[in-house]
Amino acid sequence: MADKATGRNYKRFACQMLSIVFLVGVDHIIKFFAERDLKPTVSYELIPGFLGLHYAQNTGAAFSFMSGMTAQLSVITGGALLGMVFYLFFTKNNNRFYHILFPLVISGGVGNLIDRVTRGYVVDYFEFLFLRFAIFNFADILVTCSAAVLIAYLIYDAVREYRKERTQKQQHEPA
Repeated sequence: MADKATGRNYKRFACQMLSIVFLVGVDHIIKFFAERDLKPTVSYELIPGFLGLHYAQNTGAAFSFMSGMTAQLSVITGGALLGMVFYLFFTKNNNRFYHILFPLVISGGVGNLIDRVTRGYVVDYFEFLFLRFAIFNFADILVTCSAAVLIAYLIYDAVREYRKERTQKQQHEPA
């Protein structure tokens, strides 16, 4: 149901919020099992030589950047998440990519923010075995993959708009 005066689609926003709650729930169910079953020092090889499970506590952001700065990261993350939620609610933009990808980014951000606020660290458990790489979690996958697709889309859209404007300009120039 869209409000004609503001252009807001309340039904879409409600569905986005429900999907965020669902994905945060999935993230925390996985983290519960990771803490319960992997925490001591257990590691599992899911895909031999490629992907494993290994418990880690991350007090920083991606790649342990800003390690030990949980309070600052929580404030930064919270502000960014609120901005994205306000964008989803107040925007008149009907671009499907934004309305699908923003909730995925928000879900991952909220999942890790809850960890930072309640535990003082983020629970990580996925590990690439074929290279020395950060240990990460489901929330990180949501943020990273959806942000990468969003950035690629923004670049594609900017190039498309540039070509469209250039074509229009060429058509209006005298021969």
